[in-house]
Amino acid sequence: MTELKQYRISARSAAELVSSIEEGVAGGRLLPGERLPSVRRLAADVGLSPVTVAAGLAELRRRGVVLTEPRRGTRIGQGAPIGSLRRPLPVPPGARDLSRGNPDPALLPDLRRALGRSELPVRLYGEPPALAELLDLVRDQLCADGIPGQAVCIVGGALDAIERVFGAHLRPGDRVAVENPGYAALYDLLRALGLTLEPVRVDDRGMRPGELGAALARGACAVVITPRGQNPTGATLDRARARELSEVLEEFPHALVIEDDHLGEVAGSPLHTTVGGRERWAATRSVAKALGPDLRLAALAGDPQTVARVQGRQQCGPGWVSNILQTIVLGLSTDPAVQAQTARAAATYAERRERLLACLAYRGVKAHGASGLNVWVPVDDEAGAVGALMQRGWVVAAGQPYRLAGSPSAVRVTTATLLADEAERLAGDLADVLAPAGFSRSG
Repeated sequence: MTELKQYRISARSAAELVSSIEEGVAGGRLLPGERLPSVRRLAADVGLSPVTVAAGLAELRRRGVVLTEPRRGTRIGQGAPIGSLRRPLPVPPGARDLSRGNPDPALLPDLRRALGRSELPVRLYGEPPALAELLDLVRDQLCADGIPGQAVCIVGGALDAIERVFGAHLRPGDRVAVENPGYAALYDLLRALGLTLEPVRVDDRGMRPGELGAALARGACAVVITPRGQNPTGATLDRARARELSEVLEEFPHALVIEDDHLGEVAGSPLHTTVGGRERWAATRSVAKALGPDLRLAALAGDPQTVARVQGRQQCGPGWVSNILQTIVLGLSTDPAVQAQTARAAATYAERRERLLACLAYRGVKAHGASGLNVWVPVDDEAGAVGALMQRGWVVAAGQPYRLAGSPSAVRVTTATLLADEAERLAGDLADVLAPAGFSRSG
């Protein structure tokens, strides 16, 4: 947006410039991805000096409201930390929405049954923040995957855990090595915290060790690694890659390492960890994809100091995660019927993902999806591909929010609900959309 036709920014100071742009975002009149004028052009529009405008934009950039990238200028962040009246774009009637990364509701456990069977507790102030039985279960699961479980706490989801760990150790301006492409919500969270993103490219086996070493050598003091089911590419660490990354990390013993196992048991691949023997580390495991996104609960393991700091900060805020929620998660996690359903879900997700990959490969379309719920398809023109697929009845996610500098264009397809006949049709439509345009002549 170079002319700002939808919203006129007005300001008499850097602070008012910040407020004006925030008001535009909050009112849904400045949209994610919209480009702002250059500093000089915006200065002329509002009647301020370029130095004053640059100061205002720097403050917005520090808090993650706007992004500035070489050759792309300054634009509104995809997940700017400002509550907005903007509603998501509606899905066209009859279209299949494969854009949101959701699990298949049909493969989630019946919460009504769980509520009917659970004896819900009445928790009062001053009681322990976590159920001992749930902590024991989490420790057993983590230890089975080679993750130390001596220090564990319960938090309100994987991103809540990550935010609290960063708050315990980092300060605004610190550099964090992140996967590229990677989880868009994580990028938004780091920007909102004033942290600087150091992109590390991934392949189908996860972070590239040499690039991780280079990011740490440039000053990154923390790294976030997805061990399996990486969003958006589906990358998963195998034993050899996890060992290679661990060897790189050994050269930087003071770096904070966070592993985000957001898919857990439904990732479709075993977990190979990189946190063993670290001085500062944390590992999250969420129940959102296996038991349901509305169950905002995750376990956080880590070194004793990190977990103690997270618990202390939690005590200063919400205090604890609802014991009712913990009881429901414990009941579901120990129910043999739910365990069997989770195993079926993992197998079904793998089958659906692999079917689309096979259909695409048959048509000569390159794609990635070693594990998880998504397939990442490289494209030359994201907007064109998304628009053309929507015309054919498919809603997919543009890759731009998931990419940092150095990552080529792509689209993300969530395969969690994609049936066999749909995979065939979608692969055919993707092949048609991505085929080189033929020569045509009009008279």
